Amino acid sequence: MKGIILSGGTATRLFPLTATTSKQLLPIYDRQMIFYPLNTLIRAGVEDILIIVAPDHSGQYLNLLGSVFKNCGIHLHFEVQKVPRGLADAFILGEKFIDGDNVTMILGDNIFEDDLHEDIKGFEKGGMIFAKEVADDPKRYGIVEFDKSGKVLSIEEKPENPKSNFCVPGIYTYDSRVIEIAKSLKPSARGEIEITDINNKFLEMGELTVKKIKGEWLDAGTFDMLLEAGRIVKEKELYKLFDLRIEEAIAGFNNELKVFAKKRLL
Repeated sequence: MKGIILSGGTATRLFPLTATTSKQLLPIYDRQMIFYPLNTLIRAGVEDILIIVAPDHSGQYLNLLGSVFKNCGIHLHFEVQKVPRGLADAFILGEKFIDGDNVTMILGDNIFEDDLHEDIKGFEKGGMIFAKEVADDPKRYGIVEFDKSGKVLSIEEKPENPKSNFCVPGIYTYDSRVIEIAKSLKPSARGEIEITDINNKFLEMGELTVKKIKGEWLDAGTFDMLLEAGRIVKEKELYKLFDLRIEEAIAGFNNELKVFAKKRLL
């Protein structure tokens, strides 16, 4: 299993915070946002991870993550996305990196309370997504329609009349056929190649699994949600759920900084 974290884009909804840095490098309580999707993948046993970044902030990712993870067995790769073309473009950009393996792609601003590692580790073939029931404004999301037995009937992207309150959060697992499917897609009315079209293709083939999650799902893409994410992470102590390798890597990096600071004072 390979992992991809999509951290490109301009995040205009968070200006002026994102005028000088990437959204995914903003803090969520005691660490940068990017560590949360990294934790989701690493806890699932994914050790080869591609991070797709915007050109303006690529150096910041290298300075932070390249230093933190240099000696912990996690192999990070970086790809610059010059022009955002939609979520499905991640698989085209990552074709050589995926190299015939299964892949889990997670959005860099998504934080999950549920432990998804067993689902990701147990994946074999086809496509797998998750569904989370939301109380407010389901028109903002990709929406999954289920029948009474729980079978998936349809998936629609930002529908005007949603057929359920179950939305698709930003984590997706596929086999390597996702690359050719992504290449075959035509841009939507928004001018993007849509992840929902990939999901519908696997659904048409009868190879899409949808699993419901119950814990917190935080999409920290607005000022309110950025503040709310920090509050929930602190109150529910989600910051204590990090993989030991991440904690040790951060601690080691902090110690190096302290030693460097002492030397400068001498």
